[in-house]
Amino acid sequence: MRLTRYFLPVTKETPADAQIVSHQLMLRAGLIRQTAAGIYAWLPLGFRVLNRIEQIVREEQDRAGAIELLMPTIQSADLWRQSGRYDAYGPEMLRFPDRKGTEMLYGPTNEEMITQIFLGSVKSYRDLPRTLYHIQWKFRDEVRPRFGIMRGREFLMKDAYSFDLDEDGLKASYEAMFVAYLRTFARLGLQAVPVKAPTGPIGGDLSHEFHILAETGESAIFYDAALEDISRDELLSADAATIARLTSLYAMEEEEHAKVAECPVPAERLRSRRGIEVGHIFAFGTKYSASMGLSVQTADGTSLHPQMGSYGVGVSRLMGAIIEASHDSSGIVWPESVAPFRVGLINMRADDAKVTSAADDIYSRLQNAGVDTLYDDRDERGGAKFASMDLIGLPWQLIVGPRGLERGVVELKNRATGEREELSLESALARLTA
Repeated sequence: MRLTRYFLPVTKETPADAQIVSHQLMLRAGLIRQTAAGIYAWLPLGFRVLNRIEQIVREEQDRAGAIELLMPTIQSADLWRQSGRYDAYGPEMLRFPDRKGTEMLYGPTNEEMITQIFLGSVKSYRDLPRTLYHIQWKFRDEVRPRFGIMRGREFLMKDAYSFDLDEDGLKASYEAMFVAYLRTFARLGLQAVPVKAPTGPIGGDLSHEFHILAETGESAIFYDAALEDISRDELLSADAATIARLTSLYAMEEEEHAKVAECPVPAERLRSRRGIEVGHIFAFGTKYSASMGLSVQTADGTSLHPQMGSYGVGVSRLMGAIIEASHDSSGIVWPESVAPFRVGLINMRADDAKVTSAADDIYSRLQNAGVDTLYDDRDERGGAKFASMDLIGLPWQLIVGPRGLERGVVELKNRATGEREELSLESALARLTA
């Protein structure tokens, strides 16, 4: 994509109302723009990142055996009355009547709806187990929306729902999602800590939150230092043994940690860091299947209520968490897995015919090789181009200038390390297309 034809409204100034780094950088780098309190438009660069995060989440759900569908954002209040949650959920739920006076709501989650779908479609034990998921926009009417997309009112979420015949099956589904989450966060370049959590209004007695460690996290997390020794490779190949190891290690949010009479972790191994919650999984048994009349016939002719679980990931929130965990004083540092473009090609002299011809040719070759490239072909000074590229955080910068061309070289910069190399054009292209 040529920058002269792209929509990328970057700014130098830090917005006064942006309190945390991810909010500041998302506004400055032209990823989002606020349209109402806690509601944001996703601009082209931000939307590309959001789609890449979503795709990784989707691939790991598919890998875990979950089946994708799409449920609507608007739900009937009657569904929530059947489960008993309509009055219990609280003022965060946006409720409204339609033109006929029917009470509706903008769904904050989908336990009731997925149970209704199963109720009308599944009758036999032969149809279980099943795990269904969708990636859909949610709305929670936060009293004080703040921190940009980290605590907004509208957000993109992946929510999955499992149905099993018995508690052993529910445990297996829960563990499959646990593994999927570990793999997802590792692929996103994030260090996640699973924390045993209260179940809240979702219900059940088994629940884990996944927190990304970052200095600007909302919650203080107390955990065993042994969690830091678990490698990315181990997370990517996680299995039941990995889950057992992780969940055996102490990890508590500050509020829950304060309730522990005697911490089982020696002081020298106890760590405390800030965490950003990006995922939450629940095993709640028959709470919804029983209250909404969902039952299946077993092999011996009796009937039972399926055991259920739900599994959420804040897809849009993950973008903020990645930035909080991966930035420097110049801007964002995207992991390659989610970067909106892999390469930022910088034409140092758009007014120089030889430089422009060479840069145009490089751009064409990168495009033909399938390398996502943002080509800064603007007639701007070099300093402004460098600042913009550092701000938006693409993994690689390929710099083409008149002095280098005279010597037959281009400059390649690694955004994460800051390392710069002068290479022949062929060597640079070979590096970027490998």
